[in-house]
Amino acid sequence: MKRPRSKAVGGFFLAALLCGPAWGSVPPQPGTVNYIEGQAAIGARALTEKSVGSARLTAGQLLSTENGRAEILLTPGIFLRVDHQSSLRMISPGLADTIMTLEKGRAMVEVTEIRPENNVRVGEDGADTQLLKAGLYDFDADRGVIRVFDGKAEVQTTGHHIELNSGRQLALKAAGKLKPRKFDKNAYTDDFYRWASLRSSYLAEANVDAARRYGGEAGWYSSGWYGGWYGEGWYWDPWFDAYTFIPGDGIFFDPFGWGFYSPWFAFGAPFFGFGGGYYHHFGPGYSPHYMPGGHSLGYVGHAYSVRGGMSGFGRGGSRGSGFGGFRGGGGFHGFGGGFHGGGGGFHGGGGGGHGR
Repeated sequence: MKRPRSKAVGGFFLAALLCGPAWGSVPPQPGTVNYIEGQAAIGARALTEKSVGSARLTAGQLLSTENGRAEILLTPGIFLRVDHQSSLRMISPGLADTIMTLEKGRAMVEVTEIRPENNVRVGEDGADTQLLKAGLYDFDADRGVIRVFDGKAEVQTTGHHIELNSGRQLALKAAGKLKPRKFDKNAYTDDFYRWASLRSSYLAEANVDAARRYGGEAGWYSSGWYGGWYGEGWYWDPWFDAYTFIPGDGIFFDPFGWGFYSPWFAFGAPFFGFGGGYYHHFGPGYSPHYMPGGHSLGYVGHAYSVRGGMSGFGRGGSRGSGFGGFRGGGGFHGFGGGFHGGGGGFHGGGGGGHGR
């Protein structure tokens, strides 16, 4: 899934640049193909590894897979992944209105960051689901089921608006009145789920690699960063032959447990933190110390972000808010929500995120 580094660094890097999008070029639009595995096509056109970063699903087009899988970029911070024997039609690939319909098979949407202005919707079996928060959403058109592993969504069907929160599913083909029901998250961490988590882990590693190139000494931004302080977006990493998400400020943790760093913070990754910190490792063997029994690619977590640049940190959702310096009430070692705080920070006891 990722390309190993070559000893011939200079030549390899040049070849990667020539074969892929330009470093720091105009970001891709929603619907851009970011990864292909096995047999997949847009309409009658078969997709290959050369399609990555260039092929795009436009309005009305159908993405189909046979014995294969595909990863599609939506708005910055949102990845859509399609399973074997599936068909997904793009209705609107706009930045403000990103709308698709899953006609067959299964798809999973990982939302690392979503803005209030985004209108991201997935249709399935006559139902229309709007994604409202960072999290992980599973759509199964063959069984007529929508699952929310993490996050919040609103399903519109037959004149009703049904709210789906984390740990709830909706069976669209069930008899009688549609009603959200609880499901066992761990029971559904199947092969497709683990594949999606593995893809996310590689893109998180690509994030650190790419973000460091835009961050200068001690995290100061260098030339080529088009996003600005708050400009999260897609950035091409030639080492991984894929676009990755780079937030403009802070660190975003996806529901699989992987972190995406802004250039300001990437200078300290994978070991980030002062006076202890936490180790950020990638791949199937990763076992963060905060998870009893270890972490696997079947881990189900909670998406959250740590915002605030060098002046403070926030938690609890895609746009946390907190204030304080490195050692203040909300800083690295504070008690109100910092990395090692006791009131909800990375290693705190007040319901904060699962920092590493």
